[in-house]
Amino acid sequence: MKRKFFSVFAMAALLMLAACSEDEPVNEEPGIEEPGTEEPGGGESIYPASAIVWGKDSTVILTDHFVIPADRALYVEEGVTVIASNSEVKPEIVALGSMYCMGTAENPITFTVEESSKSDRFSRNWGGIICGFDCPELYLNYVTIEYGGAQTSEESESFLNNLFKSETGEGVPAVHFCNRAGRMIITNCTLMNNAEDQIYITGGESIVAYNRFISNGYDGGDAINYKADCTVDAAYNLIYDANTNGFKLSNTDQFQKGTHIYAYNNTLVNDGWRRPGIKGGSIWLEENIYAEVYNNLIYNCRWGLKHDTELPEDPRSVITPNFYFASTEDGVKQMQADEAEGILVGANDKRSAAAGDNDPMFANFTPQSDMNINVGANEAGAPATWDNSWDFHLKAGSPALTGGKTDFTPNFASAGITMQGLAGIVENNTFTSPAPSEYFGAFGQE
Repeated sequence: MKRKFFSVFAMAALLMLAACSEDEPVNEEPGIEEPGTEEPGGGESIYPASAIVWGKDSTVILTDHFVIPADRALYVEEGVTVIASNSEVKPEIVALGSMYCMGTAENPITFTVEESSKSDRFSRNWGGIICGFDCPELYLNYVTIEYGGAQTSEESESFLNNLFKSETGEGVPAVHFCNRAGRMIITNCTLMNNAEDQIYITGGESIVAYNRFISNGYDGGDAINYKADCTVDAAYNLIYDANTNGFKLSNTDQFQKGTHIYAYNNTLVNDGWRRPGIKGGSIWLEENIYAEVYNNLIYNCRWGLKHDTELPEDPRSVITPNFYFASTEDGVKQMQADEAEGILVGANDKRSAAAGDNDPMFANFTPQSDMNINVGANEAGAPATWDNSWDFHLKAGSPALTGGKTDFTPNFASAGITMQGLAGIVENNTFTSPAPSEYFGAFGQE
């Protein structure tokens, strides 16, 4: 089958890639480094001989699905912009091999859609990054991924490779990783306006830290969704306006081992409003998940931490201390212990006893005037559109500055996770999890 993979806009010229088969060279255009070529500037390549490289500051136009072959790796350098430009095909990036996105704070990487598709924040005009069962490594650092969540067709590469869901018409997550023996790092990233889950992980070792998960899920979808056979540390993330849950943690489809997750020092704001029912809220535990949930700041979410009353979490799980704030009477009620509803309360939690009580005192954020945590739709009263001026640091005197738990060691605090494909490319290719903080939430004092 012939496939168009991508094209590159280098400097002022738009260079379109002709259709090529899987066994043909992918590209030899400026900004794409192929085996045997030199780095831009004339030096020898630092990448493996079989690497595919999208060069610094180039623009890649996806007009069709792009597949990273199982025996190769894609390296995306800082400043690259990837634009999915075909609203009929709804391109996906399917990583059968490894993928490394090496953005920087000053020069991040962006995966997006053409401007005409941005009027609808859940346009679903591309399918995100879908990793194969044998994808060894996924590394995303300083990357923005937005406007994903396409629904699959019989031509979708994820469907053709039997990835994520076995039926067509399913919305794909912005990022999916499923190698039970694989390694994944997502740090300093922004995932925004994706119509399904932001990340959906079904195996492997992972660190997810210092990210922003903003506004996801048209009529369903979680920000951080983990299933079985994972070992993970998730810390210092901001989750705003997740349709369903900020965290959905489960041992569904366990094959090798149960999932153990440390979820600590995360800030969850206005989550679950647009998803009525039992699961829409902040943190959801089910099916024997072993979860240690500490120091999270949960602010005006539909529910407090909940579990499946029929398929509960592993009894070793710990769910306290965490900080809960509600500015409405409904919010206060919906985070109180309730056996029938499955709402769990920890002995060392801090929480609002009445509407507005125990305000964590964000540096620049106040509840919106028309808020309705039970709105159940994308309409008036739903969470306000994201504003980059918001600041979720804590002011001096905040009750959330103390009381967090620090006497635990996350899974990857010592040995870390080594990204083998980054050896010789980055200064240190072993990544460790951040230490916990005494304050609640992701940001500490301003």
